[in-house]
Amino acid sequence: MSSTQQPSSKKQTLFIASLIILWYSSNIGVLLLNKYLLSNYGFKFPIFLTMCHMSACAFFSYISIVFIKLVPLQPIKSRPQFLKIATLSVVFCCSVVGGNISLRYLPVSFNQAVGATTPFFTALFAYLMTFKREAWVTYAALVPVVTGVVIASGGEPAFHWFGFIMCISATAARAFKSVLQGILLSSEGEMLNSMNLLLYMSPIAVLVLVPTALIMEPNVLEVIISLGRQHRYMWLLLFINSTLAYSANLSNFLVTKHTSALTLQVLGNAKGAVAVVISILLFRNPVTAVGIGGYTMTILGVVAYGEAKRRFR
Repeated sequence: MSSTQQPSSKKQTLFIASLIILWYSSNIGVLLLNKYLLSNYGFKFPIFLTMCHMSACAFFSYISIVFIKLVPLQPIKSRPQFLKIATLSVVFCCSVVGGNISLRYLPVSFNQAVGATTPFFTALFAYLMTFKREAWVTYAALVPVVTGVVIASGGEPAFHWFGFIMCISATAARAFKSVLQGILLSSEGEMLNSMNLLLYMSPIAVLVLVPTALIMEPNVLEVIISLGRQHRYMWLLLFINSTLAYSANLSNFLVTKHTSALTLQVLGNAKGAVAVVISILLFRNPVTAVGIGGYTMTILGVVAYGEAKRRFR
């Protein structure tokens, strides 16, 4: 019996390890490709880039749910539920667009340091919107999260105020969407898993982003066609980048499904650190001891916050 269970256990371990590798490579890959396209490639259209991501998510979500049946299709049951999903989609758009805009002005390492403050904004919005209070120890753990970013900002050689404002706004929007989702889709009949939610949010996001891109990035089509003629791999890079955006969402769902919340949290914190190291090696952006110290403090604060929240729930 034990000999039968052992291969099965090895297969399960290998499967989970493969999911984690896919999750890491998709998330870090789309982040680094975003930075490369927006800062190093002359593709200065973050709204259009986000629209490409959402188009890929809409297409692949439809294929994976309707045809492959990766997860059961959860239909929208009412107009109020649709309006709630549309609201979440707009907030989601703001978050992704803000993050992509920030990558034009900030190095990936600092972008990740600011993004690590998501738990602070989540706790803040949860308190303001639902009056949900945590233990004082949990709130105390958020102090180094914020302090670390303040220190990292002071030690960042490539600090840019507009990029920082966009990054902090994107981080806040991501946290706001998380809390809002818990409020709007909390009833049993309206709850959707993340893959079905992505299926419905993505087309709405595309409908919002197409006119926004044409208004705010009026010469986008002309420049992209010109870039496509100059760089024969541009369309391939854009396709890979958009596919990775969907893969990041899919792998996040699968890792969440097959591991514990604690494992996911630890892996998420490590993922940010890995992204920072790889980005520094690739883009050669200067870093200082103060900046590294600030980012380390933020990560340790996030770890402490997660542990405090788990213990004092």
